[in-house]
Amino acid sequence: MASNSFSLNPIDVKKVNTKFRKIQTKIPVPESIPLFKQLFNLETRAMHGQIPLIWDKAKDFSIYDKWGNKWIDFTSTIFVANAGHANKRILDGLKNLLDKPLLHTYTYLSLERLDYLKYLIENTPAQFEKAFLLSAGTETTEVALKLMRMNGQKIAKEKVGIICLQGSYHGRTMGAQFMNGPSSERNWIAYEDPNIHHIQFPYPWIVENPEEFFENEISVLLKKKGLNAKKHLSGFMLETYQGWGAVFYPKEFIKALERFAKENSMLIAFDEMQSGFGRTGKLFGYQHYDIEPDILCCGKGASSGPPLSIVLGSSELMDLPNIGSMSSTHSANPISCVAGLENMKALLEDGLIKKASLLGDIFHQELNRIRQKYSNHLKYISGKGLVAALIFLDESNNPLSKLCDKISELAFQRGLLVVHTGRESIKLAPPLSISKEALLEGLEVLDNAIGDSI
Repeated sequence: MASNSFSLNPIDVKKVNTKFRKIQTKIPVPESIPLFKQLFNLETRAMHGQIPLIWDKAKDFSIYDKWGNKWIDFTSTIFVANAGHANKRILDGLKNLLDKPLLHTYTYLSLERLDYLKYLIENTPAQFEKAFLLSAGTETTEVALKLMRMNGQKIAKEKVGIICLQGSYHGRTMGAQFMNGPSSERNWIAYEDPNIHHIQFPYPWIVENPEEFFENEISVLLKKKGLNAKKHLSGFMLETYQGWGAVFYPKEFIKALERFAKENSMLIAFDEMQSGFGRTGKLFGYQHYDIEPDILCCGKGASSGPPLSIVLGSSELMDLPNIGSMSSTHSANPISCVAGLENMKALLEDGLIKKASLLGDIFHQELNRIRQKYSNHLKYISGKGLVAALIFLDESNNPLSKLCDKISELAFQRGLLVVHTGRESIKLAPPLSISKEALLEGLEVLDNAIGDSI
């Protein structure tokens, strides 16, 4: 969206002063407008389009600006701050590191890297024997693409085709863009990878028989492109849930996909960028499907702050590339490793994943109550644990994107920050550390913002 998607004209709004929210200025803050204008002159517009808030500090589930305003955070900075903003474990670990001092090691070993890898492998499912640490999610999906194709070559596949889902999102680098669902995002590439294929996503509201749906989609694909699955297909790349709407697959669809993959010597990779590290009430979101993938791509909530992404797999798969053939400038840097270790300890040892599951039940109960209240506009609530999407459609099932813009802006004016998607959904992802009281207050603000927008 353009940088002027939201108004930069400060308006008088009702003052708010509760335990968890404080709005005491015009919104946007008048003093912030010159700063935004400076930003627009200095930075590519591709980075712009968010709600006009200048963050000054963030702690736990609260966001503050420098002019005395305070918001409840229902974004976790786009699914990053799972353990809470400025989690004490993470801050203490980083302070100790800075006091050494140690900031970067390239691929030379540090004890911080070793300690994190030990804890990571010990506390993830058994098939994940080795990890590759990176700094951005799109790097991990590129690695997964490479590993699936290298494995296909190893077992003498004639082609190394990868099947993805339409509507999915795996990143902004070239391989990731090929795997993404929307073709318009690939126009800049000017060609298509002939060995990356897409099938329809099984939206639960349109699919009656998920297993039959999968079988039909595969049959159509094989026939249309003249493919032999045993010879021409090497793997599946799946978002654990479709990102824009937090839409999970029907379990029967995934089980049918798993059978097909095993029958045809194909690997299964899950993109856990949004769903990993406790977000859905389990360590990884794919665990809701009762299967175990071959490759796992993680990021965002892996550190609750510093850039960290991870590829996990078996020793056999992870060692397919030769020594020195895969690295990244900031791979396994000590800052990210310390944050990753302390983040996992907060999730596993401080009970944040269990809390996400328990609060998630309350979260979704309340959201479904809100859906019933506004059922002419709010058609679906999707998600699990502490992630949800509210999907707004009119009576003819046309997307109500502008309504979502209005609700997001009104919530912002009242002290609640939500994930603005730019389409017919509003996504919610509070830090797993949020209190029940703050969660319910945020939902009340959202309820009123919807009611005052329609």
